[in-house]
Amino acid sequence: MANKVGPFWVGPFCISLLHPYPIAIKHPPHKQRTLRTDLQPLHHFNILLPLPSSSHHKGNGIMVGSLALHQHLASPYHHNYLKDQNSLIQPTCLVPLHQVKSMEDFRKAHAQFLKLGLDCIPPYAGELLSACALSAWGSLDYALAIFLNLEEPRTFDYNVMIRAKVNHDQSKSALQLYKEMIERSINPDNFTFPFVLKACALLSDIRGGIQLHGHAIKLGFDEDVFIHNSLINLYGKCRKIELSYKIFELMGSNRTIASWSALLSAYNRMNFCVDCLHLFAKISCEKLKPDESSMVAALSSCSNLGLLGQGRSIHCSLLRNYPTLNIIIQTSLIDMYMKCGQPDKGMLIFDKLHEKNLWTYSAVISGLAMHNNCKKALQVFSDMLNQGLKPDEAIYVNVLSACSHAMMVEEGLKCFNQMRFDHQIKPNAQHYGCLVDLMICAGRLDEAYELIQNMPIEPTDAAWRSILSACKINGDIKLAESAYSKLEQMDAVNAGDCVILSNMYAELQRWEDAAEVRKEIVNRGLVQAPGFSQVEVKGKIHTFVSHDKSFPQSDEVQEMLYQMDWQLRFEGYATDNLRSSEGQSQKIAIAFALMNTSSVSTIRIFTNLRMCSECHKYTELISKVFERDIIVRDRRRFHHFRLGLCSCDNCW
Repeated sequence: MANKVGPFWVGPFCISLLHPYPIAIKHPPHKQRTLRTDLQPLHHFNILLPLPSSSHHKGNGIMVGSLALHQHLASPYHHNYLKDQNSLIQPTCLVPLHQVKSMEDFRKAHAQFLKLGLDCIPPYAGELLSACALSAWGSLDYALAIFLNLEEPRTFDYNVMIRAKVNHDQSKSALQLYKEMIERSINPDNFTFPFVLKACALLSDIRGGIQLHGHAIKLGFDEDVFIHNSLINLYGKCRKIELSYKIFELMGSNRTIASWSALLSAYNRMNFCVDCLHLFAKISCEKLKPDESSMVAALSSCSNLGLLGQGRSIHCSLLRNYPTLNIIIQTSLIDMYMKCGQPDKGMLIFDKLHEKNLWTYSAVISGLAMHNNCKKALQVFSDMLNQGLKPDEAIYVNVLSACSHAMMVEEGLKCFNQMRFDHQIKPNAQHYGCLVDLMICAGRLDEAYELIQNMPIEPTDAAWRSILSACKINGDIKLAESAYSKLEQMDAVNAGDCVILSNMYAELQRWEDAAEVRKEIVNRGLVQAPGFSQVEVKGKIHTFVSHDKSFPQSDEVQEMLYQMDWQLRFEGYATDNLRSSEGQSQKIAIAFALMNTSSVSTIRIFTNLRMCSECHKYTELISKVFERDIIVRDRRRFHHFRLGLCSCDNCW
């Protein structure tokens, strides 16, 4: 039997709970009566609201409970009570926000909060804001509207919005919120700084980052591990690697795997690949398990150095310690094998992937292009389009580069127009640079020069340098002078440019002009980067610099070079003189590898310069005479030498 209270019905079990607990029930205007009891803490309402009402008056118990709760929460007593609570007490008639999976559901839940007057009460408002701003289904604009409706936003609310802004690539706006926070005398906490430091890192704002660092110290957060990790990342992205390392050292035993990963990423970003790998090796000594970020940094360093052995070791470690590898790790492995001279292994991983994204396709297309497998690269690109993925600027740079390597002019122009008109991508300097290289590789130098002159954007120094290098091959001195003049106007002349033009003058016996250009190297204070080559033997990297003899087995290597030279003479090849052969770092690396590796193993060499024609011919003959497979990765591409032939078809 239910008890009747005014026009509303409340189940008997509800009444037993209500007595003597607090409730205030307002009747309709024509029959104003109030049933009152003593005030009581809010948590009892969690019992009240979901209880069933009388079977023939279903729902009235909920209605009374909701109205009573609304009035009770609206009172100053409970408004202040909730503001002082650290934990969130949520009436069970509300939809739990962790169950919300879409903005449509969230709007319905938000409406319930509004009806109950909970939307401005701090704990509830914070949960609403966090759910809307940070969930994958959320809306930053909607979250901002909730935030702006808060009369007294707390540190937590600012943290949520700053984090959301950073996640949505609105770093400047995130820093503006931090400034507003300080101006309103709302103190940041240890959760605030990682977000704002990340914003500075994304903007490469070293000045703002240093100010935030000082503010964190002032507020007593100078020993917070998460802030230290964020500072390592900030200084690394701002290319202040010494500051990153200093903070890393100051952390001492408080370092976490995130600390190591942040420093590894900083080293890798600065191209300190050897240091990165040395640091990675120390992680195991600390009894820490490398995370995804540290693995990616180490694999990237192996890729940059062409270290297949170490790359394989990391791959084996991944297979031992992780049952499944995510797409980021898989993409890094593909990139490593491609750049370390094993495209077949990279393709094997790619073909087994169930999930592929733009980064994965980009790594494969770029790798195949470097190995002169350009038709396969274009086929992969076609497969990507058929999968419904929309290409970006970086993908098209790799596609056009593939066409350039294969001298596929018509296909390259087709892809260029497809980028512009089908995918509405505005060509940048890299795209035009690929087209220029494509024309040059195909022997259409005049068309390349015309393309540079008619570009809708300002040509880069790389484009003019490509023209200058091409002139060295075909001997067009007028075009070479024009390209050199453009480089001078851009204040982009380097020592290599001067050497090319000077040598061209010397071949024409224009000795005064040659001497004048040579003087420019001294007058401008230009320094030509020394050529070096690296080879991995028995898991160890050996680096050789031109004209340097301070390396292990130096005397034996010199003797090996003499033997190699004499054997090549029988094949009809002779260097200008033996010293010229000795001075080439690539030749020294080959000699060292021939001495210290088995006769059936592949020699893998990495060199920082583009391979010259003499070294190319020399390596072809070495592969034939010694019957060894030699893979050379120069600044531009891979060369696979076997039995006197090269995979590049003499186009590089």
